[in-house]
Amino acid sequence: MPINTGDTAWLLMSSAMVMLMTPGLALFYGGMVRRKNVLSTIMMSFACLGLVGLLWVLFGYSLAFGTDHAGIIGGFNYLALNNVGQDPSSIYASTTPHLAFMIFQAMFAIITVALFTGAIVERVKFGSLLVFSVLWLAIVYLPTAHWVWGSGGWLAKFGVLDFAGGTVVHINAGVSALALVMLLGRRRGFPNDAMEPNNIPMVVLGAGLLWFGWFGFNAGSALTSGGLASSAFVATNTAAAAAAFTWMIISWIHKRPTVLGTVTGAVVGLVAITPAAGFVTPIAGIAIGAIAAVISYYGMVLLKIKRGVDDSLDVFACHGLGGIWGALATGIFATVSVNAAGADGAIMGNWMQLLKQLVGVLSVGGFAFVMTMVLGKLVDKVMGFRVGQVEETVGLDISQHGERAYGGFLR
Repeated sequence: MPINTGDTAWLLMSSAMVMLMTPGLALFYGGMVRRKNVLSTIMMSFACLGLVGLLWVLFGYSLAFGTDHAGIIGGFNYLALNNVGQDPSSIYASTTPHLAFMIFQAMFAIITVALFTGAIVERVKFGSLLVFSVLWLAIVYLPTAHWVWGSGGWLAKFGVLDFAGGTVVHINAGVSALALVMLLGRRRGFPNDAMEPNNIPMVVLGAGLLWFGWFGFNAGSALTSGGLASSAFVATNTAAAAAAFTWMIISWIHKRPTVLGTVTGAVVGLVAITPAAGFVTPIAGIAIGAIAAVISYYGMVLLKIKRGVDDSLDVFACHGLGGIWGALATGIFATVSVNAAGADGAIMGNWMQLLKQLVGVLSVGGFAFVMTMVLGKLVDKVMGFRVGQVEETVGLDISQHGERAYGGFLR
């Protein structure tokens, strides 16, 4: 099939938008930590652009999207971008250059690794995190990406729907975040010491960049510039709006309509609509976003306040629970009237699709949790995963990077 210039332009633009989400995430996370840990938190996200960006072209793309092996993992036929060039792929995004699809998927891998870092900021060794990230990408992300999106992947053949990454990105990162929190333990002083955000305007800026970039994340996953991309775009915005407004109302009922809560709600809505964006009507985004806000809000209360789980930036409550709901909601609200390549969901009489989505949630979530715990313990045993008491007290900006966010270089 010949290259479609409109599809190619949209896919390249979407790739750039998803790339911008990682610096956006860095600001979103960086504004929520204490002053002494701003740069270390930003660095965790930004380093992923370099680390994962290199690993993806060397072997990541090949193992995720290469020739299928037993439905579990791809082969080595795309190693170092061998056979990935300016001509279209016969399997993926057949109206754009193969390189365009490859780099689009690279941006997903990058931000997925960056996402789980928010759960363990303010207490993790930077070097250990880099080593863990390499292992996690290779052993957790690449197989699950192949299961769901790769040609021949077992979950894809089973019929699990994931338009833009509810399982591959958000459940993967969210559940892995919970495992890492359980492994590393609480920050010193939690929950008694004040751990207020250092810069909420920075959080809002980061959330705005995430919302903007998410249009590339979801609408770009149509891989074409036609009607499906438009539908996914509108569904994405509708879910984010519904979740932001719902979170604002809930927080107002309990105390005050906070800015931090409202932008968090928007991100939760974006998470939840991700797997469904290209399979549901835009109006379904209202229910998906609003319910996601309720689930994540009270999930956050239960985990952090009731159970004392120190997920620093609530990654599991937002991405784990939001992703789980989004994946299941896809099985409820999906309709072939939006995407003939999808399936009807429960509201259209196909309850089996909801069951398939549940299998996807349990398979990816269970695998991510167990493997993250194993890899985390391995890294901890070999090189130590957590900084010492003095380093944590001083702050990771100085102890890990020799810089201050507000005041220049350490002298």
